[in-house]
Amino acid sequence: MATNANVTSVENIAAFRAALLVYVSKAKPVLEDACDEAARMRMWLQSSQRVHWENEVRKRTRILENAQQALFSQSIGSLRDPGMAEKMAVTKAKRALVEADEKLQAVKRWNREFDHLAAPMVKQFESLRTTLANDMPKAAMQLGHIVKTLDAYANVSPGGVSSTTPSSEPITATDGTPAPADAKEESSA
Repeated sequence: MATNANVTSVENIAAFRAALLVYVSKAKPVLEDACDEAARMRMWLQSSQRVHWENEVRKRTRILENAQQALFSQSIGSLRDPGMAEKMAVTKAKRALVEADEKLQAVKRWNREFDHLAAPMVKQFESLRTTLANDMPKAAMQLGHIVKTLDAYANVSPGGVSSTTPSSEPITATDGTPAPADAKEESSA
């Protein structure tokens, strides 16, 4: 079992930690937006679009009925073949009603299929969002501890005398002698 760590740059670990924190800060809002967008799409399909096309079907049905009534009235009133305008109005109203009914059926189909199609992706987004919110801050904190521990280790000279920098003081035992490396790890934890 190896007892030596082959750490070549503590700065690289610190830079990775900083990059991780930046990534988390940028990824969180994007994932939240994606989850919110999926919820907005579901609500749009279930309420707004369904209600809109149901109203359109009712409105276009009334228009068709009125056009058919006008066509019937024209044929009864003049005792001749109805005019071309009335026939075209009925044809146009029928096409509009068919279009609205097709749109309503498409909205209903997407309502049924949306959760089936979008749920797996939303679940993955939620899982990643949870990881970013819970695990990544813990990982960044752990990396910070690793950097501190490695800095403290790097400040210990081979003879047991600590080379100090203005910001770090050596850890000493109660009798004034430098403490062993084990004590430094315990005190920094």
